Amino acid sequence: MIGSEGLAQRMVDDRGHDVASGDESRTAAVAGAGPESLATDETIDFITNKAVRLRGNEEVRQRIARALAVEYGISVDDMARDFPIPVDIEGRRRRIRKADIAVFTPGAPQTLENLQRVVICKPEPKVSRAVTKIRTHEQARQDLEELEDLLGTPATPNAQYGLWTNGLDFFFLQRENTRFGVKFPARADWPIDAASSFGATSGSAARLRRGEAAMLKTAFRRCHNYVHGNEGLPKDAAFWQFLYLIFAKVHDERISRRQHRAPRFYALPAEPFTNEGRADIAGRIHELFDEVKKNYPLFTDRDQISLSPRALAFIVGELASYDLAGTDIDVKGMAYQELVGINLRGDRGQYFTPKGAVELMVQMLDPKEHETILDPACGTGGFLREPLRYLLDQWRAAAGTKGLPDTEAQLIEHQERLAQYSRTHLFGADFDPFLVRASQMSVMLSTGEEGNVFHLDSLAFPGGHLTERHAAAEKIPLGSIDVLMTNPPFGSDIKIEDADILDAYRDGVAQSWARNRQTGQVEAGPGRVSAMSPEQLFIQRAVEWVRPGGRIGIVLPNGILSNPGPVDEGIRRWVLDNCWILASVELPVETFIVDAHVNILTSVLLLKKKTDREKLAAELGEQPDYPVFMAVAEKVGVDRRGNKIYKCRPDGVPILQDTVERIPVYRNGGTSYRDVTRKKEVVDNDLPEIVQAYRRFRAEHPEPGERT
Repeated sequence: MIGSEGLAQRMVDDRGHDVASGDESRTAAVAGAGPESLATDETIDFITNKAVRLRGNEEVRQRIARALAVEYGISVDDMARDFPIPVDIEGRRRRIRKADIAVFTPGAPQTLENLQRVVICKPEPKVSRAVTKIRTHEQARQDLEELEDLLGTPATPNAQYGLWTNGLDFFFLQRENTRFGVKFPARADWPIDAASSFGATSGSAARLRRGEAAMLKTAFRRCHNYVHGNEGLPKDAAFWQFLYLIFAKVHDERISRRQHRAPRFYALPAEPFTNEGRADIAGRIHELFDEVKKNYPLFTDRDQISLSPRALAFIVGELASYDLAGTDIDVKGMAYQELVGINLRGDRGQYFTPKGAVELMVQMLDPKEHETILDPACGTGGFLREPLRYLLDQWRAAAGTKGLPDTEAQLIEHQERLAQYSRTHLFGADFDPFLVRASQMSVMLSTGEEGNVFHLDSLAFPGGHLTERHAAAEKIPLGSIDVLMTNPPFGSDIKIEDADILDAYRDGVAQSWARNRQTGQVEAGPGRVSAMSPEQLFIQRAVEWVRPGGRIGIVLPNGILSNPGPVDEGIRRWVLDNCWILASVELPVETFIVDAHVNILTSVLLLKKKTDREKLAAELGEQPDYPVFMAVAEKVGVDRRGNKIYKCRPDGVPILQDTVERIPVYRNGGTSYRDVTRKKEVVDNDLPEIVQAYRRFRAEHPEPGERT
């Protein structure tokens, strides 16, 4: 529901081409043939573009097929599902077994002779714990016999690589023909190109792959779970150890790209499976992390990698082949946020803002490259990551490359541009030192720079006892910010009772509000309030931190905007006196219930700070009326359990629409891109539609107030 009634009243009263390295191009779109709708237990198969039932191992198969295309550049034309393979089993007659996914020589007929890779998918095991112990190849020996049968049969003489997975465990094998028979040595990963050198002597020999969301999240989770389950570390300690290695990986990519040197964060094919190889990996990683500590003030000598060589080998084997710098910011952010949410959920009302709400606020506030951004309660950095992604999308759109992965030159240019922006225009702050570090690492993952995130009490700023308040006072003094976006901690059980803090707000929201019995109006009384909720104070602090004409986006509990009590009405009056109201978007309870595990109704409130002249005009009754954008989001794409919800016909059957997806194809040492049209379910999410409605509203009704 979208409207433009005045919030003032409410607040007071209550692509088909193959783009090759040359000029060649050809139509390569898969026709959008297939059903126009799906049953509730169906999905569109990634390989065939036809409806299939989501039962058994199908969900795992769909994730793997997509990863083979997006990460490994294998064309769907060279894949087949349920491919029959005759298998000779000792002591038994010949029988037919099926590969869940078969990969063939590029462009060749899909025959046994042309089979190159085999994938076995099993149903994902149901686990009741957030952390699942990761098995080794030895522990999965019996499961891998089935893969060896498919990979080693004489009927498939050119099959080289095999994968067994249940969505949580991943086991890679390579077929080796020796004079003593066929062997299947374990490998940490597949090569991107079957023709590439998988037994290289340096990490630079293999092409790095750019991560796909589901697979990178799985890789991050597997690494964390391995450390937690196999090293005997508690979850939070395992998390920080894993992040040390992420920093080492990002630093290694940055240095190797800029200095044109071979990377050191790599694992040769057999290294993770021998003591000598693990020791070599550990030596390289410790050397890298020592370098990280010298180059990034974020770390001190107290930060030490304490993982065993076996654990280091596992993590490096999982991550070495990923190009984290080249992976989309959005993908990295989702993978990182999932781990952060599990390990650093706060006990001071810190509800980490869901991705959809963050995107809504950033897109509606539309920050520019020259504007300074601040989140004074940044948590794990969602409102710091999203502006970076938003700006990057704008740069790509201006260059006509949106939807295409960056070239190596574009990647370096964009990384340097994002790093420069984060150094000079992007700021965060939080009271929790662990969240400060988590945000710094999040910015580092996106830009290669740890960013400007200060450990300070934003409500006490520029005072307080935390030492980084002095550095923050120099870089982001009150009244200096162009765009402030935040989701402050809120809750009646975390009241602010410090008189020194409350004193700074007594001329604003922290007044003894009461209703005049004669006029019915809310007025500030002579009494002194002894406690207030932090979100109430954060409203005033946000307004004070931006410059006149600066824009504010803040997530608030609905009570502040609608409760009839004198305190909330007094706060609304203060907001109206000091700000123009740009928009209010009410969010459904599902927005926060998955990430915060609480039933909480919230709204996104967008404000613009008035100038002194505008405030004086309002006091004199000279403020013009102006329209305010208002919307109520009824759906945010997920239900109360976090399951995706899709748009459906009146009979409840999900609706499908044609979606064009650009997928890389790696062949003969080069990369081309295919625009593939697929039938996909439409996520039932009102937030993108609200953004578009707001843009149309602003095109007709420019922002109120002076242009500054």
